[in-house]
Parts: sequence; C-alpha cells; structure tokens
Amino acid sequence: MGKQRTIGIGMDYSPTSKAALRWAAENLIDPGDRIILVQVQPPKADHTRKELFEDTGSPLVPLEEFREINYSKQYGLSHDPEVLDILDTVSNTKGAKVAAKVYWGDPREKLCEAVDDLKLDSLVIGSRGLGPIKSDVVDVAGCCLGVLVTTR
Repeated sequence: MGKQRTIGIGMDYSPTSKAALRWAAENLIDPGDRIILVQVQPPKADHTRKELFEDTGSPLVPLEEFREINYSKQYGLSHDPEVLDILDTVSNTKGAKVAAKVYWGDPREKLCEAVDDLKLDSLVIGSRGLGPIKSDVVDVAGCCLGVLVTTR
C-alpha cells in the first residue's frame, strides 16, 4: 500500500457524476485513501448554511453526518440513496475515509479552488461533453484530473 491519497469527486447528482463516482470507487480508490465529495451549489442558492460558509465552503462533513437528511436540507442537496450506497461500500470494503464539502458559486471556479483548498491528489468529474467546465478545470487543476465522459 502506497501513500494515502486525497481524491475529490465532483458531485452534482447527475448520471455522469454518479458514473464518475462509481468509476473512481472501482478503479482509482485504494485502501486508506481519503475521498471528498465536492459539491457546488449555484451562487443564488439560498440555504441556511450558505451565509456561514459562502466564502470558504462548508466544513468537511464525515460520511456518518452526510447520510443524515438534515445535512442535505441544511445545504440544499439531494439526499441520494445511490450515492450514499457507493460511498458506504467504498468506506466498508476499502477502508476509505469519506467526507463531503459544499461550495457556492461557479462550478468551474469552485472545483479548481477545491483542488488547492483540499490538497487533492486527484479530482474526478463526470461530463456529458456539452459545456466548457471540463476544459476550464483541465486548464487550471493542479492535480491529476479524471474526466468521465458519457454520451447519454
């Protein structure tokens, strides 16, 4: 087993971001790695925690707390059983430490910010190949970037 890595997964609960999470769980994550689900809410989102953490993003939230419906409501996120199941599985089978972090703003900017903020070794995002986010993040990311492109 090598050095513990910190792997970010960009999550917007779309089919492509879920596919990126599944791909990372099956192909990238090693025992003991740290997984951070990076979620970016729109700048106009109005949720109870935004006022506290808009500039820095939320604190890291461990998987146990992330599972709670209250967490999802406080941050305006989807409570997605499929995502939780994948995270539970990778935590239980590979011993990965799982946490989540929420940012508010433009996803291109905030994903790049997360690379530095969280000291990510890798960032995995899904893409339908329709928008500029992929090339913007590729140009700026200071870590290994995996982009899973689907055509659905």
